[in-house]
Amino acid sequence: MLSYIIRRSLYAVPILIGVNLLTFLLFFVVNTPDDMARLHLGMKRVTPEAIEKWKADHGYDKPVAFNAQAEGMGKLTQTIFFEKSLRLFLFDFGFADDGRNIGADIRERMWPSLAIAVPSLIVGLFVNITVAMLIAFFRASYIDTWGVVIAVAMMSISSLFYIIGGQFLFSKMFRLVPISGYDTGFHAIKFLILPVIIGLISGIGSGTRWYRSIFLEEIGKDYVRTARAKGLSELRVLFTHVLRNALVPILTGVVVIIPLLFMGSLVTESFFSIPGLGSYTIDAINSQDFSIVRAMVFLGSVLYILGLILTDISYTWVDPRVRL
Repeated sequence: MLSYIIRRSLYAVPILIGVNLLTFLLFFVVNTPDDMARLHLGMKRVTPEAIEKWKADHGYDKPVAFNAQAEGMGKLTQTIFFEKSLRLFLFDFGFADDGRNIGADIRERMWPSLAIAVPSLIVGLFVNITVAMLIAFFRASYIDTWGVVIAVAMMSISSLFYIIGGQFLFSKMFRLVPISGYDTGFHAIKFLILPVIIGLISGIGSGTRWYRSIFLEEIGKDYVRTARAKGLSELRVLFTHVLRNALVPILTGVVVIIPLLFMGSLVTESFFSIPGLGSYTIDAINSQDFSIVRAMVFLGSVLYILGLILTDISYTWVDPRVRL
């Protein structure tokens, strides 16, 4: 098992290096430091002196990848690539254009994002799997037909509709929860109830349809017919044998959500004024703060790769044949 984990972890190293190189090319070759300075200064006619001053103030005045004027290792270390890209591997995200410590901001803002994402993920999995299993239990019936129709209708509606509708219904009309905002400690619960409920409702359609397809595929296999031939009830077949054998594709779907647990939801946090990583990224894009955007892109890649590794490891628990 340990060798399998080490092998899968080593596979992730070249992927992470490739992501880092691609991010560097995107931010410093396609979009040069001079372009960043012009965008950040926001003036129609920017003088070369103003551009050079902005680059010097933000650490973009060095050569991109090789400093021929430096000596020794300084030829590689005194470059934009080393200071702005390689340091990300040490999770040294540096400072934003306004001087804030990006690492400190991430550590502070990750908790509101987790407070929304974790309950939405856990409760959403339970609800979606339960509803999908019930629809699969009544397959080829009116419940199955109308369940699929409702699921397709729900997944066809934009998440903005659920957010705006939920704010109007629960905050404006009934005044059950605040329409937006955030607080610390237990006082934050009243601000998180509505975002979590909306996240759960908006994901029921796609989640139920996805899990229903998985369960119906498993129901048609030979081991299910064998279990029925032994006299097991349909509920026991579904919730014991089918559910256990469907865990591999279910885990594959869950891994896509893992980065969002930390990165937050861009739309939800912006609409509800939640100070999480999602709104942090949106604010950085609006203010053209490339340091924050680059750090968030790299962090999202790391979390996604980590999710893939954890998923591969969980496969071995569900199906030991994967180790081979």
